[in-house]
Amino acid sequence: MKKGQIFEGMIERVDFPNKGMVFIPEEEKYVIVKNGIPGQKVRFVINKFKRGNAEGRLLEVLSPSPLETRKPVCSIFPACGGCMYQTMPYEEQVKMKEGQIRRIMDEAVKGSYVFEGVKASPKEFGYRNKMEFSFGDEYKDGPLSLGLHKKGSTYDILTAADCRLVHADMNKILICVLDYFRARNTSYYKKMQHTGYLRHLLLRRGDSTGEILVNLVTTTQEEHDLAPLTERLLKLDLEGRIVGILHILNDSLADVVKSDETRILCGQDFFYEKLLGLEFKITPFSFFQPNTKGAEVLYRTVREYIGDIHGMTVFDLFSGTGTISQVLAPIAKEVIGVEIVEEAVKAAQENAARNGISNCKFIAGDVFQVLDTVDKKPDVIVLDPPRDGIHPKALPKILKYGVDRIVYISCKMTSLARDLEMIQMAGYKVEKITAVDQFCETVHVETVALITRNPV
Repeated sequence: MKKGQIFEGMIERVDFPNKGMVFIPEEEKYVIVKNGIPGQKVRFVINKFKRGNAEGRLLEVLSPSPLETRKPVCSIFPACGGCMYQTMPYEEQVKMKEGQIRRIMDEAVKGSYVFEGVKASPKEFGYRNKMEFSFGDEYKDGPLSLGLHKKGSTYDILTAADCRLVHADMNKILICVLDYFRARNTSYYKKMQHTGYLRHLLLRRGDSTGEILVNLVTTTQEEHDLAPLTERLLKLDLEGRIVGILHILNDSLADVVKSDETRILCGQDFFYEKLLGLEFKITPFSFFQPNTKGAEVLYRTVREYIGDIHGMTVFDLFSGTGTISQVLAPIAKEVIGVEIVEEAVKAAQENAARNGISNCKFIAGDVFQVLDTVDKKPDVIVLDPPRDGIHPKALPKILKYGVDRIVYISCKMTSLARDLEMIQMAGYKVEKITAVDQFCETVHVETVALITRNPV
């Protein structure tokens, strides 16, 4: 087997995150083919070898999977890389994710553990409360587009005018913004040349409140009067309500949504969202779980896993805007949240005060460094790290507390599997694992593990 060879075969299963496994009898080995669905017959070309494994690039789906019993719900499927599994019934998506978790965790966990399956999202579509759309063109020198990247491309942008992952209000705003700039032939930022004006449209909408924050991200290379656009947006017939329109200036060479300067075109630079009876103030770059109703399922699960914490001190590490801290605070003696993003810590403090919670303390800083400065010791610990998991220098400090219970929330199950090796070596046992599907139609899932200390 060598690069450039073309094969045909059936995807037997899909491993996390989107690795289709195709067996080639004549070679007596499996090839990883991404972006497929179990049961599809595909044609692919070998394009790389990684750690001894052959990987192929999907060229064509020769026949659909028996699992594909639904018609696509948006106009740019399957070219769009935003979601992959919308032709599969939702219950089949959940089953597939359960298999992915079991294959990884069965290998990572020492001894037996209870697997409680994947909890479905209360909403399959229209669940995202945040979406970053990019400006660009669908093909070289094509008309201006605004939406999501074409699958496998870092440059081509497909206009996502009927994206079903978001509320219809977001699609109406996207169309309004795109029409406005198309009519004016406004330039978009070209990543290779570092020239142009339009970069991103960041939309945030409270699922419970309907409050919407519109964030237009541009460079400073051109000046445009955005007052007419603001007027158009405010006249849109929406189910929710626009509470703020912001112009975010970003001259970074990297293709990231960030702010060098933020100008308020109208309204305010925040919106409110409600979750489990609590109210949260969210700014453009605040971390907040992107599926509000799914987050409620996730946090109820965390509350169940952590058990009785009356009279106890809880450490909520990688605490973001303090959502978990505030959910746990009513039944704990004290919750201490640690988060590296200062803006998120400030929001957490404001939110706790707004919700009348006085037994939460939030500290800004790197977990690795902050733990040396905290004189209190936790009784239980909640871990909700970024996708790459916990830094190998920080994890030993966390484990040194020797708490009886740890609840680990992971948005990347392979990072959890890696961290479990050190956790189990420190004398801990994985009691049970479940997951919450906060990202329907996509490859992602939130995994939750209850970890307890073995008696000495």
